[in-house]
Amino acid sequence: MKKYRFQRSFQSDPTLSKHLFNLLEIVFPGLGITNAAEHASKLGASWESASTPFIRFEGNIAVTHVGVLEIPMYFMGELVTVSGVHGVSTHPEFRRRGYYREVMEEVLDYCDRRYKTSVLTTSQPELYEPFGFRYIKEHMFVAKCNPTGGTHGFRLLDTGNDNDISLLNRLLETREPVSHILGVTKAKALFCVIESRNPLFYAEDLDVLVCMNIEGSKLKLFDLVGPKLCSLQAIVDRIPHPIEEVEIYFSPDRFNVEAQEFPHRLNGDDYLMVRGEFAPEKETFMLQRSARC
Repeated sequence: MKKYRFQRSFQSDPTLSKHLFNLLEIVFPGLGITNAAEHASKLGASWESASTPFIRFEGNIAVTHVGVLEIPMYFMGELVTVSGVHGVSTHPEFRRRGYYREVMEEVLDYCDRRYKTSVLTTSQPELYEPFGFRYIKEHMFVAKCNPTGGTHGFRLLDTGNDNDISLLNRLLETREPVSHILGVTKAKALFCVIESRNPLFYAEDLDVLVCMNIEGSKLKLFDLVGPKLCSLQAIVDRIPHPIEEVEIYFSPDRFNVEAQEFPHRLNGDDYLMVRGEFAPEKETFMLQRSARC
């Protein structure tokens, strides 16, 4: 197996996490990355267990990091494992020295030897295009509903409760993909880092966890997690006031509903970038929020 100059190991270096998160807090101030990672670890899905870090040091300072995740995805009904490139960062005082390129080139050699596809999301696509990443257009989907009103069918998951933590882990480990065009299965650590500080709604009779926001009569649907995908109507029926419209932030091909599609980028500037094979490229879809790295 080829050895890489910048590849590190959290298991063999107990100080590595501290160095990495110091760098991430400097490069991404205000995002609370360290707190999110600590919270995910308490849920049984640590950053360190999921990510392979490539880090360049200058003395005792981590100055450039690129991490690699394994993400099980469905592309057009076929289960594939892709590499998720994440946490790309260079210390402001060490930029314009070629460090980012050195580390990224090593990362991509590592990925190309193991995976046919690499993905990332970014607000700066121009940083990745020179490395063979290309921008893939995404869509959100809007479905109309009959505003009849429903029942109180959801409760908030308590991520400080041991029983609810066990429930969350079971659902993530047994989840079906929300879409056969582009869907994610067992990316537990990625989900926990991204979503664990957002409201998580659980319907016991459906045995499904839903990532959603409700704004008046509009439902924004970001993800469903469970061993069996429920219908869109089943979700709407468990919301205790009328829902007239649902915005779906993933392909609704498994919902069997009529939905109008619109080109869309999450948060206005989140670009999906892909390197290598990508079977859904000519389809309309969105990579769900919980799987964006």
